[in-house]
Amino acid sequence: MKPALSKNIQVARITQPEQREAAVKVLKETYAEEKNWIGSAEAFFPLADLSREDISWFITQVDDVPVGVLRVLYNPPLELYKEYGFEKLDNGLDVESFVKDHKIAEIGRFAVIPAYRSMMLVVAALMRAASRDTIERGYSHYVTDIFEGEKHSPYDFHTRVMGFEPVATHNVGELNCPNRRITMILDIHKAYHRLKSSQKWVFRFLTKNWPQSLHDQCAAQ
Repeated sequence: MKPALSKNIQVARITQPEQREAAVKVLKETYAEEKNWIGSAEAFFPLADLSREDISWFITQVDDVPVGVLRVLYNPPLELYKEYGFEKLDNGLDVESFVKDHKIAEIGRFAVIPAYRSMMLVVAALMRAASRDTIERGYSHYVTDIFEGEKHSPYDFHTRVMGFEPVATHNVGELNCPNRRITMILDIHKAYHRLKSSQKWVFRFLTKNWPQSLHDQCAAQ
């Protein structure tokens, strides 16, 4: 039985060890036990990440129960992408050069426990916190990977609603999953205008409580 969705949804950037422990439980239930993508949830979210300025982890809780996590890695190392052996899609975008020439943030390590996975507000709350953090830091694009054909793949939502564009594929990565990876890029400023004009509920939710300066920053691009 699915739980009733409470309005008491809270999201926070993880800065304390106890918050990390709660996030590790979510990662263990989803990435380790359910999907068998990782061996150790503790190692997947190192304690050292709490003191890194280039990483933001977020956790969402419903009635004080941790249900989801998300990580943003700023300025992902170019060496990481060289190791993956990208195969470009028809648009011809060179992912390595793109990452080198733009202010890129990698968004991923997204996990929601099964009972809450279909609840849009839980997912959107994590995205709202992460996107605001990213825009406030002045970053212009997201890069992410999804697994082709995976049961819980967010491919349709990423492309249809948010406006992510598939640019390349690769067969290996950090996670122990046999599915081919599809690498996608989102122009954050284009997404702002896209959501404002065609996904009004999503736009209002994601930009709730934004200062006018953030709207001006996105609208000017």
